[in-house]
Amino acid sequence: MFEQAFKNIDDALRKDAGASSELDYVEQTSWILFLKYLEDLEADRVIEASLAGKGGYDYIIADRFRWSNWAVPKTADGKIDHNMAMTGNDLKNFVDNELFPYLKKFKELAESSDTIEYKIGEIFSELKNKIQSGYTLREVLNIVDGLRFKSQKEKHELSHLYEDKIKNMGNAGRNGGEYYTPRPLIKTIVKVVAPKIGETVYDGAVGSAGFLVEAFDYMKQSKDLTTKDIEILQKKTFYGKEKKSLAYIIGIMNMILNGIEAPNIIHTNTLAENLADIQEKDRFNVILANPPFGGKERTEVQQNFPIKTSETASLFLQHFIKSLKAGGRAGIVIKNTFLSNGGPNSAEASLRKYLLESCNLHTVLDLPGGTFTGAGVKTVVLFFNKGEATKKVWFYQLNLDRNLGKTNPLNEKDLEEFVKLQKTKADSENSWTVEIKDIDQKTFDLSVKNPNKKDQTILREPKIILQEMRKLDQESEKLMEKIEAIIGK
Repeated sequence: MFEQAFKNIDDALRKDAGASSELDYVEQTSWILFLKYLEDLEADRVIEASLAGKGGYDYIIADRFRWSNWAVPKTADGKIDHNMAMTGNDLKNFVDNELFPYLKKFKELAESSDTIEYKIGEIFSELKNKIQSGYTLREVLNIVDGLRFKSQKEKHELSHLYEDKIKNMGNAGRNGGEYYTPRPLIKTIVKVVAPKIGETVYDGAVGSAGFLVEAFDYMKQSKDLTTKDIEILQKKTFYGKEKKSLAYIIGIMNMILNGIEAPNIIHTNTLAENLADIQEKDRFNVILANPPFGGKERTEVQQNFPIKTSETASLFLQHFIKSLKAGGRAGIVIKNTFLSNGGPNSAEASLRKYLLESCNLHTVLDLPGGTFTGAGVKTVVLFFNKGEATKKVWFYQLNLDRNLGKTNPLNEKDLEEFVKLQKTKADSENSWTVEIKDIDQKTFDLSVKNPNKKDQTILREPKIILQEMRKLDQESEKLMEKIEAIIGK
C-alpha cells in the first residue's frame, strides 16, 4: 500500500510545472508527510491524555490549520467532504499565504530548539510550496491522507520507503555522495565504533541523517531498554548540523520516521564556527560522518581553523577532532587522497600530523571505486580515538570480485571480513599494519599499499620499459627489411 502511494505521489508531481526533479519530489513529499505525521501524533496524544485522566490535551496546531480541517476534511461517515475540501487556486493560496506563514512563527514562539514546535517553525522557514497547481496539490493530499503513522510497523515501512526515495534522489543527481551514504557502509562503521546508551552521537554534516538513524537502531537493539534509556535516546543522544535546506528537511523527516520525535538537528554552516570557541560542553563521545568532499570554502571560513585549507572535508576533519571528548571515538568517510596529498609543508601533511599526534588512528578501511553511486571518487574510512597519539595503523583494503555501481551496490556481506578482522587487527591478504615510526616524518604519507595481496601487478622501472621498446623497434625494423627484400624479388 505504502509503496504504491509513494509511486502515485511521484506520478502526480511529475505532471506539475513546479516540481522538476527527484530532489523536488522528495522535498515536496517531505513537508506534506510531516504535516500528516503531526496530525497522527496529536491524535495519539489526545488518546494518551484521556487514558491518563488528564482531562484534555492542548493541541500544538491551531484548529483551522490542522490536517483534518484544511487538507482532507471528512464527512460523518469518514469520506472526503468535497464541499469543504479546498482545491485549485483556493487551496494553493491558503497553503502559500496562510498555512506556511502560520507554521513559520513556531520557531520564534518555541521554548527551546529541542522541541517539536521549534522543528515545525524551522522546517517551514526553510522551504516553500513548489507545487504550482492546486489540483495537483489536492491529488497529493488525498494520497498522503491514506498513509498512517500509528503503529511501529507502519512507521518502519514508511521509513524504508522514504530511505529509498533519498537513495533515488542521490542516484538521480550529481550529488549522490552528498545525500546518500550506502547503508551497508554506515551500518559497518556504526558496528566498529559501537556507540553505547548514555553516550552522545554527533554528525556535523548530517545530510539525510543516515548515520544518526543507524546509530539509533544499533543502540536500541544493544540491550533491553528501560523507560530512562528511551528518554535518553530520544532527547539526549543524537545531534547534528546541516548547511543545506533540503538536506536539513530530509534529515529531520528521516529521523522522525525512524522514531525520534524532535531531532536535535540545527540548520547552520558547521564550518562557520570558530574552532577556538568549542568548549567541553560542546563535545561528543562519538562522531560518525561523511563530510562533503570536493567543496571549497571561502577565506573567511578558513580563518576559523588552525590549518588553513579551502578543502571542505579537511576543515570538517579538524572540526570533528576538536569536537570529540577525550577518549571519544570516530568513524569518518574521506577521500583517499587525504592519505598522501601534499608535500612536507602542505596543509594536508599538517592535518595528517595533527590527527596522528592528537588521536589514535587505529583503523583505515580502503574502499573500492563505485562505493558511492554517482560519485566517481575513491574513499577511505578513518577510525580513531581521541586522547593518545597513534603508534600503528591497521589497514584493510576491500577487494571485491565485481565492479560496484547502481545495479551492483555494496552490501553488508562484502564487509563481513573487515568487521571480523578489525576486532583483532589481524594480518591477511587484504589487511596489514603500518608502524608510524616507519613512515615519512615530514609528509606523514599514509598511502594505501597492500604488501600482502597476492598476484599483484609488478610495475617495471621506466628504464626497463624503454629498453623493451627499443628492442621491439629493432625487431620491427628487421621484419620490415625482410618484407621489403621479399617484395623486391
